[in-house]
Amino acid sequence: MQSELTKQRNFEDAAADVGSKMQNAPGSISKEDAQAVHRAESRALGGQQPGSGSISSQAQHKVAVNEGATTSTGGNLSPQTNATPVDSKAQSQMHRQANYEDAASQVGDKLANDPSNITKSEADTLHSREQRAFGVTEKGGLASQAQHQVAENEGATTTRSNATPTNRNAQGQTDRQRNYEDAASQVGDKLANDPSSITKDEADTLHSREQRAFGVTQKGGLTSQAHHQVAENEGATTTRANATPTNRNA
Repeated sequence: MQSELTKQRNFEDAAADVGSKMQNAPGSISKEDAQAVHRAESRALGGQQPGSGSISSQAQHKVAVNEGATTSTGGNLSPQTNATPVDSKAQSQMHRQANYEDAASQVGDKLANDPSNITKSEADTLHSREQRAFGVTEKGGLASQAQHQVAENEGATTTRSNATPTNRNAQGQTDRQRNYEDAASQVGDKLANDPSSITKDEADTLHSREQRAFGVTQKGGLTSQAHHQVAENEGATTTRANATPTNRNA
């Protein structure tokens, strides 16, 4: 386990690297840079989330602006014609980032001060917002820690109601939670980056593992989004398959 001094030094190194880029080459700051300084700063703060004016927040904001600027140079439209969509793109990314920071702050505070009070809904919301903000969820990151804590909390609840099989129940719940996290990570990445490749088997597996891990599936959650995307994919496939007969009939 890292000492407090090591955590502080790691943060200072990450902050110096990002700070130098912000001063000399802000357009070169990457999503990985922003995530690295965010992790380092959070660890240095004892698991709490950095504030809105922190270097982490500034770096994430700059990444959103950079991604918006990249979009602006990708088309054939003139700068004047393309200006509004660019701003909208950057604003949307900043909005997703702000939503993630809000959820991360709330969950981070609970992890540090009252971990037994973290709910499944809070962990799922954090997972979803991190996915939307960054396109991926960090393995071992805050969302993963929150979901693991929820599994421990539910195992502890089971323990209190049934004292004899305590350890077996807790371990079984942890395993079910990890299975769900693996499936959620895979499907979440596809939803963010390649939604048309999500299969019915993947959505069904995610549904089954969420049900086993938590006893319910969240309405509007990741499983629901995956099933909806599968339906859209199958509809698109049917449309392509019917295109030729349609033209002949026409």
